[in-house]
Amino acid sequence: MRVRLLAAARCYVKLSPRNDVALSCALHIILLKKKYFCPLIVFGFVACNFLSTHRLTKNIELLTDDIASQPAIIKPETKRIINPRESNADNRPLLVLLCWLLSKRNHIMKFVNFYTEQGFDVVTVSMTPWQLMWPVKGSRIIALDLLEFLEQNKHYEQIFLHGFSVGGYMWGEVMDFVHKDRKKYDDVVNRVVGHVWDSAADISELTIGTPRAVFPNNEVLQNAMKKYLEYHMKAFHKQATQYWIRSSQLFHLNLVRSPALFIVSDTDPVGSLESNMRVKESWDSLGTKTYIKIFRNTPHVGHFRAHPKEYVAELYTFLDRLQLIRNEEKIRARL
Repeated sequence: MRVRLLAAARCYVKLSPRNDVALSCALHIILLKKKYFCPLIVFGFVACNFLSTHRLTKNIELLTDDIASQPAIIKPETKRIINPRESNADNRPLLVLLCWLLSKRNHIMKFVNFYTEQGFDVVTVSMTPWQLMWPVKGSRIIALDLLEFLEQNKHYEQIFLHGFSVGGYMWGEVMDFVHKDRKKYDDVVNRVVGHVWDSAADISELTIGTPRAVFPNNEVLQNAMKKYLEYHMKAFHKQATQYWIRSSQLFHLNLVRSPALFIVSDTDPVGSLESNMRVKESWDSLGTKTYIKIFRNTPHVGHFRAHPKEYVAELYTFLDRLQLIRNEEKIRARL
């Protein structure tokens, strides 16, 4: 495996104007990590899977194994999204991965790899605790950037969502902008062919989940932050809380009517089974076909790590229903 990674690094060097630096960096990471099957990030490429990465904004990144393509970019000075790629000859679907708070890249890459193996291009969307707490200067800007990217990149005729935890809140913010300009953005909604929600967290769990994400191993600081967030919600209703409430309402009344899969745990206090069931029942009443997988005693957004084969089987079944499977052998190898 080390020989294969070295060959991949040398292959990348041929494409890079910084040959000596690239190879040195690749060798350094290979020798230190000793996890030869993990993605190897070298100057914008995942070497073992040859994924090219394109930073669209500080919080949005596009990854594709179609290295020859030139996907959409955002000009920093204007935030105007420019798309040099006018066609999609392979009819590649787009996966929008709405990450959980303070997610680690190596964890996210496991999902990225799963979807790119099935022919998806992948957009990852992240936000910081500060951006969550101050939506006007944070999460709402990210939501609008994501929506503009999806609206302008019409060559992605199929959009698939996979959201984790606060990703549900982020999608609610996206729906807020859609609701304000249906004429412009309805096409985006119509191109969403399906969505998966893993441990989706509602506003009622905000004060529980955020402290645990920021201070996962310190109960004292968790309690202190929980008390501050309770104060924050009362003191900054105009600057923050009203947007959290609005996002929750729009998530429950989601404009997307394509099939949805909920993945939850019966013991998760952050993305609780009860709150996810309320969303499911709301969507059922609106005509959305929904499915649910309940894991026993798994931690928040920890279902894939605890039960990888069972998790992949659920995704496979759902993607197969939507006719989005392109490489069945890759999935079978994971089961």
